[in-house]
Amino acid sequence: MTRIKVSLLVVLLLLTALWLAADTLLPEPFTYFSFRTVFMQYSGVIGIGLMSVAMLLALRPKWLEPHLDGLDKMYRLHKWLGIAALVVAIVHWWWGKGTKWMVGWGWLEKPARKPVAGETLGAIEGWLRSQRGFAESVGEWAFYAAVVLIVLALVKRFPYHWFVKTHKWIAVAYLALAYHSAVLTKVEYWTQPVGWLMAALLLGGTVTALLTLTGRIGTGRKVTGTIAGLIDYPALRVLETAVVLEDGWRGHAAGQFAFVTSDKNEGAHPYTIASAWNPADRRLVFITKALGDHTSRLRERLKIGMPVTVEGPYGCFNFEDAQPRQIWVGAGIGITPFIARLKQRAATPDAKTIDLFHPTAEFDQAAIDRLTADAEAASVRLHLLVDSKDGRLNGERIRAVIPEWQSASIWFCGPPGFGQALREDFLAHGLPPERFHQELFQMR
Repeated sequence: MTRIKVSLLVVLLLLTALWLAADTLLPEPFTYFSFRTVFMQYSGVIGIGLMSVAMLLALRPKWLEPHLDGLDKMYRLHKWLGIAALVVAIVHWWWGKGTKWMVGWGWLEKPARKPVAGETLGAIEGWLRSQRGFAESVGEWAFYAAVVLIVLALVKRFPYHWFVKTHKWIAVAYLALAYHSAVLTKVEYWTQPVGWLMAALLLGGTVTALLTLTGRIGTGRKVTGTIAGLIDYPALRVLETAVVLEDGWRGHAAGQFAFVTSDKNEGAHPYTIASAWNPADRRLVFITKALGDHTSRLRERLKIGMPVTVEGPYGCFNFEDAQPRQIWVGAGIGITPFIARLKQRAATPDAKTIDLFHPTAEFDQAAIDRLTADAEAASVRLHLLVDSKDGRLNGERIRAVIPEWQSASIWFCGPPGFGQALREDFLAHGLPPERFHQELFQMR
C-alpha cells in the first residue's frame, strides 16, 4: 500500500511542479476571474493527467509489476488515480459551470474581454480557438458519462460482468476529454515541460483507449486451452478446474494469477493459479469458490473439453525473499497460491523453514487430505484451524506457535480485513513492513 500512496503522490507532485513552472495560481491582478482562469488550467492538467496515467495502467504493463509489487497493486493504484481524477474533475466542472450560473443569477459580473492590439493568430492557434465552444460541450457531456461509469465501477453490488462491459466505455469518455484538453489547454504550455508531458500522456492514453475498445489489451499474453478435469467440493462450495494449454504459455511462478475467459459474454475473471508449471503437460489448475453470480454458476456451466482463454501470468506474490523462514497464512480460498507453492517446493526443495496456517470456516475431509499430503511432500508444517472448533487465528496465536517469528517473513492471502489486522498486529510487535506480503486480490 505504501508504494500505491507514494506513486499517487509522485504523479500529483510532478504534474503540479511542471504546471507551476509554466504558470501561477497567484495572477496579477488577483481577482475571482483571473484566479478562475489559471485554476481551470491547473485542475484540467491534473485531472486529465491522472486519468491518462490510470489509462496506461489499464494496459497491464508487465515491466511495471516489479516496481509496484504486482498487477494487484497496479490495479489498486489505477482505482485511486480514477477516484482522484473524479474529485479533481468535479472541482474543475464546478469552477467552470458554477461560475456561469452565478453570472446568470447576477451574483458575479464577468469582465469584458479586452482585445489585444495587433494580435495575430497562427493557423494552429486559430483552429484551436475556433474549436473552444464545441470542446467545452464535448468535455461537459464526457464528464457526466465518466462520473456515472466511475461510480458504477466503485459500487461492489454492481455485477462483475456488467462492470466489465460498462467500464471499457470510460475509454470513449477519455477520448472526448482528451480532445477537450488538447483544445482548451493554453497554447503556451505546449512549448514547455508540462506540455511535453501532457502530449505524451494524451498520446499514450489515446492509444490505450483504442486498444481497450478493440479488445486488444493483453493479446500477446493470451493462450487458448481446454478444460481437462473438474473436481467439485460441495461442502466448501469450491470447484477445481484443470486446463491444458496450447503452445504459447511462458510459464509462471507459484503465487501468480491469470485472467480466464470461459464465456465471452461474461468476460475475463482473475484466478490464482493453484499448480506449479510443468511444460511437459502444460496444465494449469484453478480453484474457485462460489462467492458471486459467476462463480456460483461455474459448476453447472463448465464441461470437460470446453475451450477457454487464459491471459497472464501476473502478480509478484512469488515467495521470493532472503528470510530463513516464512509464515504462510492462507485463509479460506486464500489457500490457493500456497497450494501452487507446495507443489513447486516438492519438485524443487529449498532450505527455508515454513509454517502454513489455514484458517477456514468450512471443512471438507477430502480437500484437507490433499492439502496435508501436499504439505508433507513439500516439508511444510501445516496448522489447520476450523473456526467453529478452533476459534479465530490472530497474531498472538501465530507467535505462540512460532517463537522465532522475528526471523520470518509473512505471506498472507485471504480476506483483506483479516490481512490488514494481522499486518498491523505484527508491525506493532516490530516486524519490518517489507516482510509482510499481502495479495490485494480485488480487481475493482
